[in-house]
Amino acid sequence: MIGRLTGTLVEKQPPTICLDVQGVGYELDVPMSTLYSLPELGARVTLLTHLAIREDAHVLYGFGTAAERATFRELIKVSGVGAKIALAVLSGMTVAELSQAVTLQETGRLTRVPGIGKKTAERLMLELKGKLGADIGASGHPSAADGQADVLNALVALGYSEREAVAAVKNLPPGAGVSEGIKLALKSLAR
Repeated sequence: MIGRLTGTLVEKQPPTICLDVQGVGYELDVPMSTLYSLPELGARVTLLTHLAIREDAHVLYGFGTAAERATFRELIKVSGVGAKIALAVLSGMTVAELSQAVTLQETGRLTRVPGIGKKTAERLMLELKGKLGADIGASGHPSAADGQADVLNALVALGYSEREAVAAVKNLPPGAGVSEGIKLALKSLAR
């Protein structure tokens, strides 16, 4: 497996770039977020990679951060989501935005990405819940995002629409616990 490449950037043809590594040109497909962060042609670049070996091709994907590569790998594990759709998702939103959308179960944010329909967005929400790195804090304990998701689910279970529940959760103070969050959200919804 090729895990990382360091070389000279010699070509940019979105979404493909070419990296010259000691005389060997590697073509890599990259998300637009990585492409925009690349320096000018001729500069030295290091990219993390993912090699996909298929029956008809060997395709190398490049990423500027470890979080992007890890998210790409989680996305392609989802049934019906291939590398093209995974690149489109990472091009349309940051890893943090995707993680937040999954945590808060906001399918609408995903359907704005070209190539993602309602069913694919729902499948992504279901299969990625709890798998994205931003859902777990550095200590390994659930972060505030998990607490917000619990509050959101509780409000929906109480009969509030998803839109009302998301609006109430967004107004919660940072670090509010689940029970405190539910109480505060109910107060704000009662107004």
